Amino acid sequence: MTSTNLLDGTSPYLKLTHPSDDEKVAQWKKNGVFWKGALTIEAYLKRERYLLEVPLARDGGLTHWILVDPSGSGSRKVLAGCETLKKKALVAHNGLVEDVVCHGVGSVFSPTEFRSRGYGVRLMQEVGSRLRTWQTNGTHCAFSVLFSDIGKLFYAKSGWHPFPSAHISIPAITGDLAGSNFSPQAKELFAGDLAELCAIDEQLIRAELNPYALKPIVAILPDISTIQWHHAREEFVGKELLGSVPKVKGAIFGEEGKRVWCYWTRMWYNDDPLQRKGNTLHVLRIAAENVSAQSTEDLAVALAAVLRIAQHEAKSWRMEQVQIWNPAPFAIVAAKTLDPHAEIIHRETESITCLRWYGDGSDSDSTIPATDQCDWIANEKYGWC
Repeated sequence: MTSTNLLDGTSPYLKLTHPSDDEKVAQWKKNGVFWKGALTIEAYLKRERYLLEVPLARDGGLTHWILVDPSGSGSRKVLAGCETLKKKALVAHNGLVEDVVCHGVGSVFSPTEFRSRGYGVRLMQEVGSRLRTWQTNGTHCAFSVLFSDIGKLFYAKSGWHPFPSAHISIPAITGDLAGSNFSPQAKELFAGDLAELCAIDEQLIRAELNPYALKPIVAILPDISTIQWHHAREEFVGKELLGSVPKVKGAIFGEEGKRVWCYWTRMWYNDDPLQRKGNTLHVLRIAAENVSAQSTEDLAVALAAVLRIAQHEAKSWRMEQVQIWNPAPFAIVAAKTLDPHAEIIHRETESITCLRWYGDGSDSDSTIPATDQCDWIANEKYGWC
């Protein structure tokens, strides 16, 4: 089949299916040209295979989808593809807080030779419908999310509507942490510290949800498997680029009952592994105990201590900045404490957080903006995929 006789994206002959192993590799080779960053294409392929065995992804947690034309002679043409990750989530509504399934959509890609024919839109329409009942195992999928790097309009056509997508950044720093006004009281977190804190954080999120609100309130759970998935990515890339694995996974400040902590991950965006520009230490999640019993000022002081360690880690791993998504008011104060020039940036084209609302199956309408149908709390970097 040549490019001049490809089927249109609305053709009834197109089919949504799952790729063979060879088709997965072929897709990785094509999208790796755009997404590999400083990795070689061989290392990028190794990373994708490695991530299939991470707890969140293995045993069917990660699903590959492709849109194909099965009608031609010979091997079928893979016109577009994506991946979905099954995530644990909560919905508060009608007096209840319910455990539900959420699917995160990522790696949406159509090869260059197949673009501008509507295959991406068709893929997302098909996947969006399928996810409503995909891997629900006795519960239901209440919503799915994705993170658009092509603005706010494309995915809205298929039901994923944009939610607030803001961040604040502070620069990486050098110097001795012992000389800081903040960091002596903060403690570094390592991989072995995270499971207990993730379990506590889950209870904090459950307590924050108001089941009597006018609209349903949703949250993706920052469970240990989700946090480990992010860390598996950074560990692989760190080893490939710099020959070592990051050990410090976050930091914590305060006494039990009033603790503030966060987890982070490092992402190398620059094509040159020796350069810092663009590389970012992303704060995955900020958690705080008994928020209502603490002042904004106290919370900000605690978080500033934690973020001071993040700045130091960022510099150590060739990061340019530390970035916090959709920061709470005390996080904004903390960031400005460390960098008075820090300001909120509202993203319009990249990493736009988008949600498609399914509800219980009877109260959803993909043409209505999801922001009118539900509220999304803890919309932070850990939800990204």
